[in-house]
Amino acid sequence: MILQEEIHRLNHSIQQQIIGQEKLVERLLIALLADGHLLVEGAPGLAKTRAVRVLSQRLEGDFHRIQFTPDLLPADLTGTDIFRPQDGSFSFQEGPLFHNLVLADEINRAPAKVQSALLEAMAERQITVGSTTYRLPPLFLVMATQNPIEQEGTYPLPEAQLDRFLLHITVDYPDIESGRAILQLARDEARSNRPARETPPIVSQHSIFAARDQVLNTHMTDSLEEYILQLIQATHSSTTGSLETDRWIQYGASPRGAIALDRCSRALAWLRGRDYVIPEDIQDIAWDVLRHRILLTFEAEAEGITPDKVIAHILQQTPLP
Repeated sequence: MILQEEIHRLNHSIQQQIIGQEKLVERLLIALLADGHLLVEGAPGLAKTRAVRVLSQRLEGDFHRIQFTPDLLPADLTGTDIFRPQDGSFSFQEGPLFHNLVLADEINRAPAKVQSALLEAMAERQITVGSTTYRLPPLFLVMATQNPIEQEGTYPLPEAQLDRFLLHITVDYPDIESGRAILQLARDEARSNRPARETPPIVSQHSIFAARDQVLNTHMTDSLEEYILQLIQATHSSTTGSLETDRWIQYGASPRGAIALDRCSRALAWLRGRDYVIPEDIQDIAWDVLRHRILLTFEAEAEGITPDKVIAHILQQTPLP
């Protein structure tokens, strides 16, 4: 209970600075508790960058933002060996991936070699320079952003890299009331030239690791595990027996998707103050877990079918335990 209260205070503190984006903040905390990375898609100005920066200010750890551009090189992420002329040796200079929280801004603007370097960091929690491998910090989270408006000069992320993201979140515009509160917050910060709220609580890395252990121990019945597996199986068009999904889905979620759905539903239940998972936890998080793991057929795209519509159909057709 103490850990839950600490994370709830962290959530409340972030919500004071990220107004109108409750879902984004909740998913960011789920990724932190489930030890995964998240991909956020939304128009400019919707507090995507601000969210991870505010989180970093409230955690015991460091933060770095990387602006992805077409001329970015792998060494700009990983670091490189620097020659020391005084003794003729090389020393390794760490790159921005050696921080606890990394914001990869407009990730789809970087070429394949850079994506490959980031993929190794996300998947293996390590980077390789030459013949030497370096471990990344135990607390390591990548939040990548994509701008859905401008697609010129972008490199679509390969399916293998998309699958490494625990969650794919879409961010929408805030409502009028939230917009009014955002204006007030911006004025307060401009007057004082600093965040208007009081000093935020600091959550230690030890607390994060302890909370992750509690999330893993959150109870899930065998029938709910079976429900997760049935949802994943329903994304495999050749095995569902559904004419709609057979036409819509080219490739579905892998076992990594089942693991992600299991971990995230436990984290969501824990965040909501329970030590057990209910079906609604699985259904609520299924959209963000499966959205980037379903590859549509050309026929589905021609009909205007989206991954979200496929997920809605699967949730409707898969019986509850």
